[in-house]
Amino acid sequence: MARAWRWTFGLVGLIALALQYVLMWSTPRLDPVQVTLNFFSYFTILTNVLMMLAMLVPAALPKSPLGKALVGPRLRTGVTLYAAVVGLVYHFLLHATWDPQGWLLIANVLLHYAMPVAMVLDWLAFTPKGALGAKHAVMWLAFPLLYGVWTLIHGLSDGWWPYWFINMDAIGPERTLTNFAGLLLFFLGAGLLLVLIDGLLGPRDRKRAAA
Repeated sequence: MARAWRWTFGLVGLIALALQYVLMWSTPRLDPVQVTLNFFSYFTILTNVLMMLAMLVPAALPKSPLGKALVGPRLRTGVTLYAAVVGLVYHFLLHATWDPQGWLLIANVLLHYAMPVAMVLDWLAFTPKGALGAKHAVMWLAFPLLYGVWTLIHGLSDGWWPYWFINMDAIGPERTLTNFAGLLLFFLGAGLLLVLIDGLLGPRDRKRAAA
C-alpha cells in the first residue's frame, strides 16, 4: 500500500510542479533564467520538490541508498514538517491575498493542499515512530534558515521577493527579520509537536514490527 500511495502522489507532485513552472512562463518581461530562478526561490516549490522525491524515489528505487534514506524517520519527518508548514502558512497568510483561476487554481490546490496532506498522512501511516528527539527539531531548522538567507540575498540583489511577509522593500528590514524569526520559531514548535507525536505512536509501531 505504501508503494502505491507514493507512486500516486509522487506523480501528482511531479505534474503539479511542471504545471506551475509552465504557468510562470506567462509572466511578462521575464527571461528563461529569471523565470527558473524565481520558480526555485519559492519555499513552496522547494518543499514540493522534496515531497515529490520523498514519494517517487522510495517507490521506484526502494533498495537504493537514497530510497532507504528517504524512508528513514529523521529525514522523512523533516520533509513532513516542511510540508505541513507550507499548507498552514499558505492557508492562514497567503490564501486571502489572491484568487487563482483555471489551471493556476489546480496547480495551487495540488501544491499547497493535496501534496502537504498526502505527505502528513504518509508519515502517520508508513513512517516508523519512536526514534526522534528534540535535537531533531533543531536540526530541521537548517533548511528554512538557509532558505531565509537565500531569500534575503536574492531580494536585495534584484528586488524580487516571493512572499509579502518577507518583502523587505515593502515592509522594511526590521519587520522582515522579525517575520523570519517568527517563522523559525513556528518551524521549531511544529517540529517539536511532530517529535511528541512520534513518541506517542512509537509503542504502536514497535508492536506492529514485533507482530
